[in-house]
Amino acid sequence: MMRRQAVTVGVDLAASARRTAVCRTVWGSGGGVTAEFVVPEGDEELLAIVRAADKTGLDCPLGWPTNFVATVLAHHQGARLPPPVRFDQRADGRPGLDALRFRLTDDLTWKATAMRPPLSVSTDLLGVVALRAAYLLDELTAAGVAVPRDGSGPIAEVYPAAALRCWGIRLTHSYKSATPEARAVREHVVRAIEAGLGASLAEPVRARCAESHDHLDALVCALVARAVQVGDTVWPRTAGEREAARQEGWIHLPGTDLGTLGCAPE
Repeated sequence: MMRRQAVTVGVDLAASARRTAVCRTVWGSGGGVTAEFVVPEGDEELLAIVRAADKTGLDCPLGWPTNFVATVLAHHQGARLPPPVRFDQRADGRPGLDALRFRLTDDLTWKATAMRPPLSVSTDLLGVVALRAAYLLDELTAAGVAVPRDGSGPIAEVYPAAALRCWGIRLTHSYKSATPEARAVREHVVRAIEAGLGASLAEPVRARCAESHDHLDALVCALVARAVQVGDTVWPRTAGEREAARQEGWIHLPGTDLGTLGCAPE
């Protein structure tokens, strides 16, 4: 009996459907992969694409910092505010991130990758996108599709820049602009992804990634969704991390070898 092909989807979510980029990847039993970009007409079509996939990687926080929620609730109720706290210090002695602005998974990702901290879902414009994600997940839940925020269900949270770092794809500078330098970085990233996968992407996919950082991020999200599917990402390890992930969401950091993505899950 032939093994069914696996389908993973990557969504670089934006506040509007017009700016959202979606990539679908199909993984063959022989390790091959095909990728394509799809353009859903609206949220209903986007949700249909997610439901039809085996796993979806979403570039958007799936929750807000627990301390932020508690502080806003206390303020709303006219109660005393809880004291501000920070996460545990880094190994190099620097303090952890502000727990009002950042989630535990943000802090752990920052420490694991030595990158700049992720955008704050509570104090940056990213919160607008997270609100859209919350409503999309609510629609799925209402339709009977459970969406745990730790990634154990159909959707896993992805941080594309961190995933590239995990795969050893180093960036000379940002790929998120319309400058010729940023385009060159995107082209470098695509070549590195192809080398890591041991497979060539279709020319329209390669060209779209070179033109648009949103579409490149959507491709990366689909690849990380596959990493989650084959068991090649970091999960919460402690009871505290598991509890935080259930409420705040969890960024899935992939392993170091893109080649493992062609392996069929057990």
